[in-house]
Amino acid sequence: MSRRAVVIGAGVAGMLAAAALSAAVDEVTVLERDELPDGPAHRRGLPQGRHAHLLMAGGLAAMDGLVPGLSVREHLLAAGAREVALGSGMVALTPEGWFRRWRHEGPRMLTCSRALLDWAVREAVLGRTGVRLVRADVLGPTGTPGRVDGVRAATADGEEVFGADLVVDAGGRGSRLLTWLDGMGVTGVRTRTVDAGLVNATRVYRTPEGAGDFPMTVLHADPYAGRPGRSGMVLPIEGDRWMVSLGGTRGGEPPADSETFLRYARELPHPIVGRLISGAEPLTDVRVGRGTSNVRRHLERARNWPEGFVVLGDALATFNPVYGQGMSVAALEARLLGEEVRRAGAGAPGLARRAQRRMAGPVDAAWAMAVSQDVLYPDTRGGTAGAADRLVASYARRLTRAATGSYPAAAALWDLTSLLAPPTRLLRPTALLAALTGPALPPLSGPPLTPAEHATLRRLTAGGG
Repeated sequence: MSRRAVVIGAGVAGMLAAAALSAAVDEVTVLERDELPDGPAHRRGLPQGRHAHLLMAGGLAAMDGLVPGLSVREHLLAAGAREVALGSGMVALTPEGWFRRWRHEGPRMLTCSRALLDWAVREAVLGRTGVRLVRADVLGPTGTPGRVDGVRAATADGEEVFGADLVVDAGGRGSRLLTWLDGMGVTGVRTRTVDAGLVNATRVYRTPEGAGDFPMTVLHADPYAGRPGRSGMVLPIEGDRWMVSLGGTRGGEPPADSETFLRYARELPHPIVGRLISGAEPLTDVRVGRGTSNVRRHLERARNWPEGFVVLGDALATFNPVYGQGMSVAALEARLLGEEVRRAGAGAPGLARRAQRRMAGPVDAAWAMAVSQDVLYPDTRGGTAGAADRLVASYARRLTRAATGSYPAAAALWDLTSLLAPPTRLLRPTALLAALTGPALPPLSGPPLTPAEHATLRRLTAGGG
């Protein structure tokens, strides 16, 4: 008997879910409301699409098993994405000091514009699977309260019903999930929101001549100082460009105009970001993004859950984008969904509930990382730091301080932030010992740049006046 699946949303989460399902069902249809560009261009349905995005090693590893016969890493690099080794290719200032650059490269992440990533993933899935993409505005699921058997959608030809053995909601932050669940008799779903009020301001620059190999530069916000957090990063992206993103939590928001954008960058805890861009040519205006709260729907705890309906990606949980977790979590969720469907079949009893419960695992890890930091900022809404949060924060500070001069501590943090390991990674003996003994090397007095990189920084600073 033919098995069919319908995926709502053609973003990264939706296309990865479609790829995972394509190996286990006969027909996969993706329904997307937006008109999609033919190339890497911004589209309306990606509210954070103009800001910095990171694809962590854990998410990339999950992606590489989803599209048949394709290395997503190689595909994205060929499209222009840049690869950054966390151990050697990044300059980072934390609240506990500068991280060192080690000879060991550590996990690698990819950096590019969200437009490129969205387009490249979509093209890979459509080109290598039998997935069908239809432009349609989904009106709601069909079926009975106990089983979803398709969706109703408005298309160019009028209202249609797309029947399916499995429906996946990957509709993002704009999903009408709770309304749909209410109509299916699924009520009382616990939703938690933690909002530090982060505002992103982003501008794209041409990479200055001779600075193409300058390391990715990150100034982390300080959640322990009792004042609004402020951060900045210079991210290499495709097309010989730098994406420069400044962030500030509630009360410390970055500006939206070019003159004060540069001033804000120079007044960060270290002026390196401001110095770099003072001599760079801007290619865009400053773009401001809000709507960065952490939102989680605990669907895995629902008393009753309809057969044939699964939720993943931002429709399930969103994270403060400063931590770079969203796309990687979506990839891990898609992989888990594919495993369940291949094992039991798309129409198997209990499949949707099992998949939903398994997907809570990667959500738990990312949520703990983001929220444990965000609750520490003043004026955060939806959560305050309790005794457990402060205990976790104290240990995280100690381990971060150790990581400024201890390779085992740095490696533990890389594994966690890359989503290669769960939070328990920080409790392994090597990490515990590193946190206890502290950094083996003295703190750095400034960014760990090579002589050539120092010369580039001086040249750009002089060029900017």
